Amino acid sequence: MSNSSSFNEFLLLAFADTRELQLLHFSLFLGIYLAALLGNSLIIITVACDRRLHTPMFFFLLNLSVLDLGSISTTVPKSMISSLMSTRAISYSGCAAQVFLFFFSAGVECSLLTVMAYDRYVAICRPLHYRTVMGSRACVRMAAAAWASGFLNALLHTANTFSVTFCQGNTLDQFFCEIPQILKISCTDSYIREVDLLVVTVCLFFGCFVFIVLSYVQIFTVVLRIPSEQGQHKVLSMCLPHLVVVSLYISTGMFAYLKPSSVFSPSLDLVLAVLYAVVPPAVNPLIYSMRNKELRDALKKLIQLVLKK
Repeated sequence: MSNSSSFNEFLLLAFADTRELQLLHFSLFLGIYLAALLGNSLIIITVACDRRLHTPMFFFLLNLSVLDLGSISTTVPKSMISSLMSTRAISYSGCAAQVFLFFFSAGVECSLLTVMAYDRYVAICRPLHYRTVMGSRACVRMAAAAWASGFLNALLHTANTFSVTFCQGNTLDQFFCEIPQILKISCTDSYIREVDLLVVTVCLFFGCFVFIVLSYVQIFTVVLRIPSEQGQHKVLSMCLPHLVVVSLYISTGMFAYLKPSSVFSPSLDLVLAVLYAVVPPAVNPLIYSMRNKELRDALKKLIQLVLKK
């Protein structure tokens, strides 16, 4: 196949060849998908309905939950359908849509996680300036900038990726349309621009990660000075899981996109993809929100009101 116009579909990686394993994969992904839908939907409804949660922290959590619903819906349902129907095909336009939506979600999520770390930093390390720095207008602007940067990031990568020439078939070694796997089937001299853009994007993601880590280092420094052990435990129990999830998400994504071509292992690529594309949207509701007492109390109150009706 000489170029991208000579075929109208890609073939994705199958999780399993036997019917039993295909159904197991379908069931596992269905469970993860339903958990993500339930957790994120509960956060969105609770934050939207309870005025006490109309604060910067919960505003950004609401944005993150909306994003996670879209993010996991980009890759998981298609993989589930493929296993259930025993098919590997995805249309050319469908693949382009996956790339755009996935990079849109990744770009926005990285920005939101950075803003959320900054919000916690100001709240804990600069409490007297919190209302001034994190005012309603400032929060809306930060969120809008995050969504706009994600859109621009996705547009550039999608346009660059699908402007290359494909000359090594149409089979992708991944369960969704991942850019490194798409570039593997492109002609050697046609994807340099996209590789350069990927390196720049990963550097920006790494910059966000460094900012997040430094913010939490400052938070931990202040928290350890708190005389109350209960106060220390409360803040650390919220911040440490955040840092673990952010580290897992960004480190696995960076390795997947920057690892040398000599390190080729379909199993490793599959595990990395699940870790950065499937796991975060499912665990974010638990890590970022359900551990929060204010949110749990608001959710209980909402459930009680629904049951009374």
